Amino acid sequence: MNFLRGVMGGQSAGPQHTEAETIQKLCDRVASSTLLDDRRNAVRALKSLSKKYRLEVGIQAMEHLIHVLQTDRSDSEIIGYALDTLYNIISNDEEEEVEENSTRQSEDLGSQFTEIFIKQQENVTLLLSLLEEFDFHVRWPGVKLLTSLLKQLGPQVQQIILVSPMGVSRLMDLLADSREVIRNDGVLLLQALTRSNGAIQKIVAFENAFERLLDIITEEGSSDGGIVVEDCLLLLQNLLKNNNSNQNFFKEGSYIQRMKPWFEVGDENSGWSAQKVTNLHLMLQLVRVLVSPTNPPGATSSCQKAMFQCGLLQQLCTILMATGVPADILTETINTVSEVIRGCQVNQDYFASVNAPSNPPRPAIVVLLMSMVNERQPFVLRCAVLYCFQCFLYKNQKGQGEIVSTLLPSTIDATGNSVSAGQLLCGGLFSTDSLSNWCAAVALAHALQENATQKEQLLRVQLATSIGNPPVSLLQQWDKVLGSKIQTRVGLLMLLCTWLSNCPIAVTHFLHNSANVPFLTGQIAENLGEEEQLVQGLCALLLGISIYFNDNSLESYMKEKLKQLIEKRIGKENFIEKLGFISKHELYSRASQKPQPNFPSPEYMIFDHEFTKLVKELEGVITKAIYKSSEEDKKEEEVKKTLEQHDNIVTHYKNMIREQDLQLEELRQQVSTLKCQNEQLQTAVTQQVSQIQQHKDQYNLLKIQLGKDNQHQGSYSEGAQMNGIQPEEISRLREEIEELKRNRELLQSQLTEKDSVIENLKSSQTSGTNEQSSAIASARDFEEVAELKQELATLKSQLNSQSVEITKLQTEKQELLQKTEAFAKSAEVQGESETVIATKTTDVEGRLSALLQETKELKNEIKALSEERTAIKEQLDSSNSTIAILQTEKDKLELEITDSKKEQDDLLVLLADQDQKILSLKNKLKDLGHPVEEEDELESGDQEDEDDESEDPGKDLDRI
Repeated sequence: MNFLRGVMGGQSAGPQHTEAETIQKLCDRVASSTLLDDRRNAVRALKSLSKKYRLEVGIQAMEHLIHVLQTDRSDSEIIGYALDTLYNIISNDEEEEVEENSTRQSEDLGSQFTEIFIKQQENVTLLLSLLEEFDFHVRWPGVKLLTSLLKQLGPQVQQIILVSPMGVSRLMDLLADSREVIRNDGVLLLQALTRSNGAIQKIVAFENAFERLLDIITEEGSSDGGIVVEDCLLLLQNLLKNNNSNQNFFKEGSYIQRMKPWFEVGDENSGWSAQKVTNLHLMLQLVRVLVSPTNPPGATSSCQKAMFQCGLLQQLCTILMATGVPADILTETINTVSEVIRGCQVNQDYFASVNAPSNPPRPAIVVLLMSMVNERQPFVLRCAVLYCFQCFLYKNQKGQGEIVSTLLPSTIDATGNSVSAGQLLCGGLFSTDSLSNWCAAVALAHALQENATQKEQLLRVQLATSIGNPPVSLLQQWDKVLGSKIQTRVGLLMLLCTWLSNCPIAVTHFLHNSANVPFLTGQIAENLGEEEQLVQGLCALLLGISIYFNDNSLESYMKEKLKQLIEKRIGKENFIEKLGFISKHELYSRASQKPQPNFPSPEYMIFDHEFTKLVKELEGVITKAIYKSSEEDKKEEEVKKTLEQHDNIVTHYKNMIREQDLQLEELRQQVSTLKCQNEQLQTAVTQQVSQIQQHKDQYNLLKIQLGKDNQHQGSYSEGAQMNGIQPEEISRLREEIEELKRNRELLQSQLTEKDSVIENLKSSQTSGTNEQSSAIASARDFEEVAELKQELATLKSQLNSQSVEITKLQTEKQELLQKTEAFAKSAEVQGESETVIATKTTDVEGRLSALLQETKELKNEIKALSEERTAIKEQLDSSNSTIAILQTEKDKLELEITDSKKEQDDLLVLLADQDQKILSLKNKLKDLGHPVEEEDELESGDQEDEDDESEDPGKDLDRI
């Protein structure tokens, strides 16, 4: 504390000797008194002296006050006095010194006392534990003290709270306190806690801060609320600004939908208080935080879509077109709508459909452009309208085409009853107001940005010069628009550079006017003042674009001739130096930082953000083009032609590959069809085999029966019996054999068709082998076809074997017929055996009938199995779709795990930085002569901290 005593000694108005002795006695009473009442009275007396004698009380009493906090937790009154005293010592809010030196010295005292207090991290942990007390006299001064500590040394106190067990969670409980003063001061505390600390911001958001804050804003009346709503909105900005994780959490939690009621401002006569204007301004800024162009494109796009789906964009457009809205709120609303629609096609289409409540209704875009080119409107409002128009056209080729079409002769309203966007822009170009010239030129340039079609369409625009004279194109009239003001010339030159870049047709039209090139070379060659250097640089850029994008279609202004003209009249080095004036201008870097045109006054409005990108892209290539020789140009032309040929070849091959992909898809479908047919054929073959086996069994049974009859009878009567049985049986067998023949012929015809399909597949595969991109797919299809061919060959062999069996059966049938006929010729008729023959005939017919019934049952069973197979296939398809859904969910979970690991690594880096800061602070304390704990003590202390941190909610960061 020696340095503090030095500060005290240097004060001119220090405490009197008697007061110093009184403070000393009070400190002794606090330290030595055994009665709680005595200690309480002493602390209360120190509190009353702490504001006036802040330095002396802080030096002598701080240690005793901290001891009171540790030992007298049971008495809330003395704890409250101690906390109030520490707050008076540390805080700079109550200082009444008016002199600057005294105020600065007071701020130094606050930071020095804060450093002493947080030197022992246990003091901050103790303070956090006291905040759990519900007693008002403890909790409220504890909140104020911790807020003051964060204001004095925010980063250091943030790190201590971050590693304290349940530190942030205890502070989040303040938002749920039923006493408004504690809840409101808790919001201020969280503001200081979350400032510029992403890790704490994530924890606070994870602790349901968004839900609680939005509830408080609703309870307080939203935009009509008081200062509490303002504090909650500032805290929400701390949590969301530049924190992509919290922004995503805010969107996924459907909190964007809860912002819509904020912008229901009511009728125009309800009044706009200063607090309401402030609240609504902060609400609009909060919307812009979620859709800022600096956010990741994916996050911004999802928030933009959510704002359209919940009706928030529609509500903002209602404010945009309402009457009676304050100017600053209207300006901020325009800027907010700009970023909500920027680059989002759905939102841009909706904005294009918005009409102002006028008679007749006019598009909102037209109404805004009328304000932009009106010099009586406020400057910030005109800048906001320009930004809105730029955002409407950003990556919106449809909108660009609609704007340019309003300039074309066929779309201009001849009656003059309505004004279009194109007419307003042309009017702005020819206005006497230089700011209107600049804004109109930049707006028109954005209608051409990265859109070669509209650059060519703009060549058709005709301007009426005077009565009786024919109209001329805008490109022929550009030099007439140039005025004496720098802002006007810069705006028009930026428009021309944007128009001619990447558009050889526009370059040809520009060079076709013989006055353009001499005008540019004359401007560049002159030695003018610093104000004209920027115009010279833009003229050099325009001439360089005319060279670089020149297709040599004009013989008098070919690339080589233009370069010779530059070397002769200007000099290459001088030309490049003038070209460099653009990027070296002080306002160039300012415009390149943000898309929004944000300038303090009109004279600073020189460069457009998108144009700075164009300059950065073209400056190098133009420099190379100027220094290239004619031979290099020829080589470059040859290279370009080669590249064009290569591109054509690549395009040709891409088309071929696309066609082959379609063919391969068709072949895959054919292969799939053939597989199905193959399965059906295999089923049919199986059925045929089973039928043949049944017929073989029946035939063998008949042979056995005939053999037995031959052995026992051996007479004509037996032959007569067989002769009586065989004609029907033989006829039936003959029919079945004919049916088998027909089935075999059908199978052979199907095999022939499959052979032809396979040959077609092989030929198509052979014709596609020269294409590199389809080689792998073709090989895979060829293998599938080969497998199918092998299966069909197997099927052929099975059918051949069946044919052999059928032939064998036919031979045996002929033999049986011959035997039967022999029996019929040699046997004698015996009438007495007719009863036995009839009995055997009946027996054989019964068995044959049973066999036919069994065959019918087997066919029905095969049909049932086929239907069951179809049902199983449908279940398999359903299972495959379920597996695909589960795979998608698994991928999402893996992505979340990756994000969690990344955030854990960020936390480890933060902890490493903290250790480094602690080490540096220890070294500083050693240099100042203060005692520092030994490494063994520190290690033991660290071990205790690690034990405490075993229940640390800060580790929940791994789950965020």
